[in-house]
Amino acid sequence: MENIAEKNIDTRPIKVEVKNLTKSFGDLLVLDNLNFNIRQNEFVCVVGPTGCGKTTFLNCLTRILEPTSGDLLINGESADPKKHNLSFVFQEPSIFPWATVEKNIACGLEVKRVPKDEIERRVDRILDLMGLRDVRKAYPKDLSVSTAQRVIIGRSFAMQPDLLLMDEPYGQMDIKMRYYLEDEVIRLWKELGSTVVFITHNIEEAVYLAERVLILSNKPAGIKEEVIIDLPHPRDITDPKFIEYRNYITDQIKWW
Repeated sequence: MENIAEKNIDTRPIKVEVKNLTKSFGDLLVLDNLNFNIRQNEFVCVVGPTGCGKTTFLNCLTRILEPTSGDLLINGESADPKKHNLSFVFQEPSIFPWATVEKNIACGLEVKRVPKDEIERRVDRILDLMGLRDVRKAYPKDLSVSTAQRVIIGRSFAMQPDLLLMDEPYGQMDIKMRYYLEDEVIRLWKELGSTVVFITHNIEEAVYLAERVLILSNKPAGIKEEVIIDLPHPRDITDPKFIEYRNYITDQIKWW
C-alpha cells in the first residue's frame, strides 16, 4: 500500500508517549518494547491477531496493570490515574442499574468532585449530543441495549479525559447497530476533541473509525506497522480506497 504518512504530516501536539512498554507475566512475555506517540485529538485503532495481547496493552495504558518496564507519558508526565483523567469503555456492560441516565453520566464527574454547575453543563451537553434528553430520568432496565451503550460512551466522554480507551465496546452488537454507534462515537470525538485509543478485532470497524491503525504482531506483541487512514468522515465502506485499506490490514494480520 502507498505510504501516505509523508504526504500528511500531523502537526498536532503529542498527547501520549508510549516508551519501551513491556509486560510479562512470569516467564510469559506478552508486550515487547512498544514505542509510539498519540497526538492530541487523534483517533487511533489497535488491531492484531486473536490472543496477541490487545487487552493487556489497554490495561497497561489505563494503569490497571503496571508495565514490567517502560512507561506511558501524558503531556510529558508519567501517567497517573490520580493526576490524569483516564477513562475507559469495556466490552462488558458497565451501566449502573440503580442510577438514572443523567446520574450515570454524572457519576464520574461527581467522583472527581467537579463543581455542580459544571457537571450539569456537561451532562446536558452529552444528553443533547447523544440524543438522550428524552430518557434522562429513565433507569437502565427501561433502555434498549444500544441506548444503554450510548449512556456508557457518553459517560466516558463527559469526563473530558486526557485519554479515552475503548475495548471492543460493540462486540455484542449486530452490524446495523455497530455502524450507528460508531457514527455516534465519531460525532462525539469531533465535537469534544478527545484523544481516543480503540481496541478492536474487526478490521472494517478500525478502517471506518480511525485516523491511524496500529497493527500488533503475534505474542509477544510489538507494533508491526502503522497505517494512516487517509479518508474523510463519514466513510463509505463501498469506496474502493476503503476496501483497499481493509484488505491490506487484514493481510498484514494474516501473514507472519
